This record gives sequence, C-alpha cells and structure tokens, in this order.
Amino acid sequence: MLSSVLRSNMAVKVSVGIMRAFVEMRKFITNNALLFERISDIELKQLEYQRKTDEQIEQVFKYISDQKQPVQKVFFDGQIYDAFSLLVNLAAKAENEIILIDNYVDVDSLNILSKKKIGVNVTIYTSKLSKLSLTDISIFNKQYPFLKVKYTDVFHDRFMIFDNKKAYHIGASIKDAGKKSFAISELQDEKLFKDIINRLMTD
Repeated sequence: MLSSVLRSNMAVKVSVGIMRAFVEMRKFITNNALLFERISDIELKQLEYQRKTDEQIEQVFKYISDQKQPVQKVFFDGQIYDAFSLLVNLAAKAENEIILIDNYVDVDSLNILSKKKIGVNVTIYTSKLSKLSLTDISIFNKQYPFLKVKYTDVFHDRFMIFDNKKAYHIGASIKDAGKKSFAISELQDEKLFKDIINRLMTD
C-alpha cells in the first residue's frame, strides 16, 4: 500500500513537472514569437536571394556560352578539305542571301555555294576575266536557284557576306581554298561591310 502511494505521488510530481515544462515552453514561444517570425522572415529572404543569385549566375553562363568567338583561321597549303569544309559550313548558315566578291570564280566556287539552303539567293561580283560561263550559271540555277553574276573591278580582296549580317575577308579565291596558305577572318565592324555593300551598289 505504501509503495502504491509512493508511486502515485511520484507520478503526480512527474505529471506536474511535465505540465510546468509545457507551460514554460509555451511562455517561451509566446514571448519569442516575434523573434521566431523574424528568423523565418530572414530564412525566406535568404532563400529568395539564393534563388535570384542562382538565376543571375545561370544568365551569366548562358551569355558566355552564346558569345561565339569570331572565325579566324589560317589554312596552309594542302589543307584543301579543311578550307572547303569551313567555307561550306559558312555558306550553309545563310538564311536569305550570300554575296561573294571574288575576281577568279569558276565551277569550283559554285561547288561551295551549292551547299547553301534552298531559297537562299547568291550574288557573285567578279571580274569579266573570270572562268565562269553563262552555261555554268544556267546549270547551277536549274538545280540551286537563284544565282546572279555581276561584273566589277573595284575590289582586289575577296569577301563573303551573309544575310547582310556577317562578313568574312578571305585571303584567296575560294576556288583555290587550301591549295596555298591563306587566312579567313570575320569582320567585326558592321559598318565596314556595310560600306562594302554600298560600294557594290554604286559601281
């Protein structure tokens, strides 16, 4: 009986202790509600800041990946296929128009231009001494329309201009690409190749 009473008293004390602990905990939570709210607010702001930071970092990396280096390439004698491949790849990227300025075009030049997309127009400015015949032009147009050939003697260097947006200076006639060492480089100054186009229009 005594042991039963002792256990009962102990149980009461434990229960009272637990209740007091809950009361104190409730007081603590009530008294510090503002603090908890501020902590929660700080955590939310930190998460939002982290999200925005991640987005900005992603945008920076995307911008960097989108900034393609301008084409600047030197081909040495014998690199005929490499030179041909680069010129073909450039021609294939045109969406509307290709302008070629080259005094020495021939059928080999047309082989490169034939890799263009369907519907892309080609205008060649060349010398009257070029080896491109009217028959060559007619045959090309039957399969890869549309090609126009105009004659000029105002340019010594060779240029390829795509969609009036990109232009390349080519150190050799494209028909001879890779037969001797030459360089090809993208013109970075848009005004420069606009001036080239304007000069063609006034010739």
